[in-house]
Amino acid sequence: MNLIYVLLLLVFSLAGCATPQRIDASAATDPGRLPSAQSALAVPGLRPCNDGTDPTLHIDPHQPVNILVHGCNGSTGKFRTLAGVLAFHGQQTACFAYNDRDSLMVSSGQLATAIDLLAQHLDSPQVTVIGHSMGGLVARKALVTDRPDPLRNAHIDLRLVTVSAPFSGIATARMCAAPALRVATLGFQDLLCWFISGDNWYEITSASTFIRQPGRLAPQVHRHLAVATDERGSCRRRDDAGHCVESDHIFNLAEQRYPPVTGAPRTTDIEVVAGHVEIVGESGVTPYKLIDVFQREGIIRATPPERQAAFRALLVQLYGP
Repeated sequence: MNLIYVLLLLVFSLAGCATPQRIDASAATDPGRLPSAQSALAVPGLRPCNDGTDPTLHIDPHQPVNILVHGCNGSTGKFRTLAGVLAFHGQQTACFAYNDRDSLMVSSGQLATAIDLLAQHLDSPQVTVIGHSMGGLVARKALVTDRPDPLRNAHIDLRLVTVSAPFSGIATARMCAAPALRVATLGFQDLLCWFISGDNWYEITSASTFIRQPGRLAPQVHRHLAVATDERGSCRRRDDAGHCVESDHIFNLAEQRYPPVTGAPRTTDIEVVAGHVEIVGESGVTPYKLIDVFQREGIIRATPPERQAAFRALLVQLYGP
């Protein structure tokens, strides 16, 4: 029984891989329809960055598109505010909708297909794929050559951005891959790991082929910006006395660094001191650090001086004071 108790504690910690962001969607602008939108598209797997029921994308086919990929326990609506930041700078977005309990190979294949389909509607397809947390694993795997269903369009101009992605595997899932424990529990361990994480329960471990053989980026990907977060000491929620009651430390730096990925050609590694949710923002927490990185690296356009005040007002509207 002690073995099972320890296993339960270890596996249930997987639920913290990316706690849902507490965004008040009603307070945010709708970034799904920019003023320049000229086409209404239905692309399986892609939708506006909100939790509405209409999956129609309204885009300008002459302009680049940013695709946002959420992490586990997330949804397309979790990036509504970040999409609003991009929209303010004239950049259009779509969010990738997937079941975060599916196999990561399945989800990444769906994303690759969605990118190919979207490209058919763009005059000169330029796409930036931005994935947070487990969404970063899905995003990168979608853009590698050595997969059974790679990107087919050789003319897409792609950029990849990953934020707080556990490229070396999730440490709290390591017991799920322990051979001796799998035998000792007569399969109960596998069942419990699946119950918590779904079909990707083994893929997220450091022992999986998914992690150990990340693949080479497709030639269409001309850049990978990998943002790692030093989450030590971060806190998501404090009580009235100032004591931390909910940590924002999900992945350590070792989990986010894996030489075949973070040391690969075309990859720029940047480290930011920020919590796991803090980096992408939530209600009451504006992602100033990520916006700064994105603007310095050309992911988000620079804010013109004459629009600085309006941008600050938008951030208050999106994230709160």
